[in-house]
Amino acid sequence: MNLRGHIEGKKAWRAHMARVKALPQDYQIVYREIQKYFFKVGPVELTEGTGLLAGLVDLFEEGAARGDKVLDVTGKDVAAFCDDLIKDSKTYADLYQESIDRT
Repeated sequence: MNLRGHIEGKKAWRAHMARVKALPQDYQIVYREIQKYFFKVGPVELTEGTGLLAGLVDLFEEGAARGDKVLDVTGKDVAAFCDDLIKDSKTYADLYQESIDRT
């Protein structure tokens, strides 16, 4: 990645996190826990354009605008909500396994 791409990526990430910080406190807490979970599990399309995290913020902004509690949006089992979001996503573990299978 060139320097310009790196800078643009940082700007996009800061704008994304500014949207998160504008959410109500309970939404921010759940977002950060989901983010940690995704970083551990490793879905490939987390941040690219309309990736999972951007879509999650969109969903949370809509829920907050309606006045819903965050658990009304995700359900009480947040881990199951996360798993459902990434069930069809490739993970870095999948890509690694595919590379091993090719060799």
